[in-house]
Amino acid sequence: MPQHTLTTQTPWYKGPKKFTGPLLRDVLVAAGAQGDALTAIALNDDKVEAPMEDVRRFDVLLARLLDDQPMSTRDKGLLFIVYPFDRHVELRSERYYSRSAWQLRRIQVK
Repeated sequence: MPQHTLTTQTPWYKGPKKFTGPLLRDVLVAAGAQGDALTAIALNDDKVEAPMEDVRRFDVLLARLLDDQPMSTRDKGLLFIVYPFDRHVELRSERYYSRSAWQLRRIQVK
């Protein structure tokens, strides 16, 4: 799957960080997932819901690398859904920050 790089600031790290991984939309298309909403489920069973429109509209990343290094669970890995916060001013809000999911275990689409 093609890998993309996104450098952005987030509320969880000091300064801009470089994230690398496939686009979430590409992963969902490859899986044949269809629906109006997704639920991201973390290792600790926390759940985050987001409309599929986010995935279609923005280049949301399924990050697996942080600053060119594999993400550990300590650094919100192994997988982290990251929005391109610095590319779209409207994403810099709690509404979208709360849709980022880290320590991702699985995604359900409905």
